[in-house]
Amino acid sequence: MAAWGNAQLAGLVSPDEAVSSIVGEDAVHRVEGLPGETGPVGLSLALGRLRVLGVAGLRVALPAPGHPLGLSGPPEFNARALEAEEAVVAVGAALGLVPEVSEAGPAGDVHVSVTWHVLPVREAPPADVPSLSEAERELAEALREATEVLTRLDVAGSGPVAEAALSAYRARAEAGRDALAPGYPPRAVRVLALAQRVDLMVSLAYENGHGGAVAASEMAARAEALRPVERVARRALVAAYNSAVEARGLG
Repeated sequence: MAAWGNAQLAGLVSPDEAVSSIVGEDAVHRVEGLPGETGPVGLSLALGRLRVLGVAGLRVALPAPGHPLGLSGPPEFNARALEAEEAVVAVGAALGLVPEVSEAGPAGDVHVSVTWHVLPVREAPPADVPSLSEAERELAEALREATEVLTRLDVAGSGPVAEAALSAYRARAEAGRDALAPGYPPRAVRVLALAQRVDLMVSLAYENGHGGAVAASEMAARAEALRPVERVARRALVAAYNSAVEARGLG
């Protein structure tokens, strides 16, 4: 939403291309609560309405408990964004969008629909968002730390589960070449790919067995050691997606 919405707002892609790229393989995206509209509207109309309302760019927020990354308030919006663990914040109008994802259908034929809830936000600098260069430096250090932590805690890193995760990462990295729409600097693509790699390592540590951390205290120590690495990865993801706005000098 943020990447292709930014490209459309900058006039770099057509509305149809932006909508198609945002929706992807989902069944439908609708936008609810848009000023001037009495009910949910389609994504194409919504993006046009946001432009009329003065929106010049879109930022990403990826909050987690105790870390309101990318948020600026008020509490009502922050609470909805924290529940969803993601949100898009407009630049140029005091509006934010929180996605609600619904799935329907049997396994293998699941249809995904997304409703974007528009809520008022406080116009203030987003919390804890680094610059692209800062994020790249932090990620390089986080990658070393993650490797050291996983080695020290003897977290399993081989076998079919790990191989499947690594294959998924490679596919995601390849797709990520197009995830950032026109208007993003090449450095943002590098930062996004590296952030996804660090995020994968953290996910492997949590999901791929306990390795040597079999006691509850050892498992808690692993989570505590990985938490800063996970935070750095999320900060970098936000910096990458928000770099188009910063490059245009908005906000």
